[in-house]
Amino acid sequence: MKLIISGPPGSGKGTRASRIAQALKIPHISTGDLFRNEIANGTELGKSAKEIMAQGKLVPDEITMNMLKNRLQEEDCKNGFILDGVPRTTKQAEMLKEITNIDHVINLEVPNQVIIERMTTRRTCKGCGTIFNVKTMPPKVEGKCDQCSSDLIQREDEKPEIISQRLQTYDLQTKPLIDFYNQMKLLRNINGEIPVENPEFWAQLKEVLKIEF
Repeated sequence: MKLIISGPPGSGKGTRASRIAQALKIPHISTGDLFRNEIANGTELGKSAKEIMAQGKLVPDEITMNMLKNRLQEEDCKNGFILDGVPRTTKQAEMLKEITNIDHVINLEVPNQVIIERMTTRRTCKGCGTIFNVKTMPPKVEGKCDQCSSDLIQREDEKPEIISQRLQTYDLQTKPLIDFYNQMKLLRNINGEIPVENPEFWAQLKEVLKIEF
């Protein structure tokens, strides 16, 4: 099964994509993974992307989608995959159509206010990177990591004003993409407020994908 997962920043796309990939025994492919793999392997695409990112610029669609094309030709993708973070625009979606067909686009619906609360209460360990949430998953000792006792910090991109900007950017860039897949009758809306551990999330998914887990 060939899937795309979509949703605003902080909607839990990565976590859900990883769990869905495990359940369906297909690879979870993110934009970051594509870049890291190509750069690590020293390919021409990787070298180009590394140079562009070092200048603080966005990697052009052609490079990103060629990386994706290479990845989808690998053996582990023969039974499907789930894409996370790509395509980001309708241009990339059009380019993806030339590479492969998509069966479903899972769209996580989460209100902006819920996103803002989730992300502003998140704390990250300076030492090992473990993530906590001061409301839903607090550390045993306030401000300290359970794993390595390092200080917990609030990342700059998880402060309210930055999150609001990110959500505005998401709405501007991604709404046309959502409309694009809706017109293709591939969009499957899921309540992204339901935790991935909740059986109701999987019941929703089973219903929209018409499969058993």
